[in-house]
Amino acid sequence: MANKNLFQSLRGALVPQATTRNDAGGAAYELSPKAALARMAATGCFGRTFYATPELQLERVLEAARQVDDDFLARTALYARRKGFMKDMPALLCAVLATRDLDRLAEVFPQVIDNGKMLRNFVQVLRSGVTGRKSLGSAPKRLVRQWLERASERQLVDATVGNAPSLADVVKMVHPRPADATREAFYAWLLGKPYQLDQLPQTLQRFEAWKANREGEIPEVPFQMLTALELGEREWAMIAGAASWQTTRMNLNTFARHGVFRFGGMAEKLAERLADPEKVRRARVFPYQLMVAYLNAGKDVPQKVREALQDAMEVALSNVPEINGSVVVCPDVSGSMHSSISGYRKGSTSAVRCVDVAGLVAAAFLRKNRDARIIPFKEDVVNLTLNPRDTVMTNATKLSSLPPGATNCSAPLRLLNQEKVAPDLVVFVSDNESWADPKAGRGTAMLEQWEKLKSRNPKARLVCIDLVPNTTAQAPDRKDILNIGGFSDTVFDLVAAFADGADGTDHWIQEINQQPLTERRQTA
Repeated sequence: MANKNLFQSLRGALVPQATTRNDAGGAAYELSPKAALARMAATGCFGRTFYATPELQLERVLEAARQVDDDFLARTALYARRKGFMKDMPALLCAVLATRDLDRLAEVFPQVIDNGKMLRNFVQVLRSGVTGRKSLGSAPKRLVRQWLERASERQLVDATVGNAPSLADVVKMVHPRPADATREAFYAWLLGKPYQLDQLPQTLQRFEAWKANREGEIPEVPFQMLTALELGEREWAMIAGAASWQTTRMNLNTFARHGVFRFGGMAEKLAERLADPEKVRRARVFPYQLMVAYLNAGKDVPQKVREALQDAMEVALSNVPEINGSVVVCPDVSGSMHSSISGYRKGSTSAVRCVDVAGLVAAAFLRKNRDARIIPFKEDVVNLTLNPRDTVMTNATKLSSLPPGATNCSAPLRLLNQEKVAPDLVVFVSDNESWADPKAGRGTAMLEQWEKLKSRNPKARLVCIDLVPNTTAQAPDRKDILNIGGFSDTVFDLVAAFADGADGTDHWIQEINQQPLTERRQTA
């Protein structure tokens, strides 16, 4: 008789062999170069994560970029900027293109490098030498000059904020030729040279005049240009009244500290701005940024303003899918998930942790799918009951406040198998650095438990949302398994499409391949 222990399960034998170890030392599947680049492009901020240094992340991105073709590299840069709203990563990918395909770089440059911050990022990355060159070179210089020539007055003024390099540094590098007296005066003002005040762009004329006498309306210049001046409460109230949506969200405590809300009607005005659905959509705000603004708002920020942030959250999460069938969401609350969502960088570490985002995703699904089951996990599942009628903010906070532990991605699936439950859709939100799983056979414990669940519901589908930049997965892509990275509203679009029957095999790569290289222009 055959050995029963060895030949006990044909299904188990069909689980593919794990191909590598993840950064935590657990069994995992290595992503293809395209999938790895896509994952890192949507999640990588080059900050130190729980397991990976910035240097290791950069090395992995450059290695993956080396193995993909130029078209995919260009489309990944576009996707990371358009859909992932990333900054450093698309600038790096454009810098890589500058060493490989200048024609392709010229095609995507104005679409990826779409503001002054992105322009400065591109120049900084290229001159750092990490992509193999330290000088801009003639073609990149030409593209930078073209950006400066085509930029609107507002874009140029906005670009003056920031250093290392500053816009003045960039201008000194590429020597743009001013097309008219206004642009010539702007460059002189920027570089600290003599200029004719009446030749400056109108915005800067108003700014210089306002600096001199502090009378009249606040000029429409970047917030940082104003706050660098000594201001009184009246000026602060004027700044708050004219601030953009993003500036308002990011400076509520600053406004409160400077007495803005003591002026009649200011609380109502800012609350109306924050809750405006169109302004929320145009701001391209990440839902977790709203959660942080809400949680960090001090006691001097009026309640109606805090409530407006919750209204904005509902807009930001408006495309969370309503799933037909049973749904289980599994947020990872392990120790590594308590690291910053953007990694640790001196002076720019986000207070938002991966576990905050995992809690937010789970709470958002529960809000739209009232019968969804939430199974938090670390080394084992955590028993927690959430009220679907509570706000997204409330439930997200409950989840992110759970005590940390080890990481066992197979734990929720093991529980479902023990209960003989087979939901239609299971969504994991994790860093996928699973290492505390029980010993598995050929593959990962997570995939083996998924196969057992599939035996009871062949139509079941698994989504693994990865919040950190890495090159491995606990369950490889296939028709019923979708791996996606990052967290913007795009993630919900992908989950909705997958739940409706889209093939999970290389689904994200296909999304990137669909990015048009040439910008679509509307015809009159």
